[in-house]
Amino acid sequence: MKQVYAIVLTRVEKGYAVFVPDLSISTQGKDLTDAVDMARDAICMSICYEQDQGRAVSPPRDLEDIKIEPNQKIALVDIDLDAYRRARSNRVIRKNLTIPAWLNEEAEKAGVNFSQILQDGLKKHLNIQKQP
Repeated sequence: MKQVYAIVLTRVEKGYAVFVPDLSISTQGKDLTDAVDMARDAICMSICYEQDQGRAVSPPRDLEDIKIEPNQKIALVDIDLDAYRRARSNRVIRKNLTIPAWLNEEAEKAGVNFSQILQDGLKKHLNIQKQP
């Protein structure tokens, strides 16, 4: 599910303070890009939590209904809840693969965790430093 939420940005000493009026949540970022990224994560996390608790989440309101102070700016943040949930899913998937018998025997003797080795190898191959 894709939506767009308004955020209110306030310049602070070390970056930006961010307020999401529709959800009454706050976050911050060291610069504008970080502030928007943090807002997107906070919005998705908040909505997913409310949905998981069985509570309805109000849709974003019109920009005209958001009041700001002279030192504040409004920005829009797009979210994709489905992509957010997929990226943070820890569910496991079974994969069937083949390796030479001699390699399997050596690995079993050494007590190798096949799943961990495959995960580590895939992350290295895909240049993934951390889970999204």
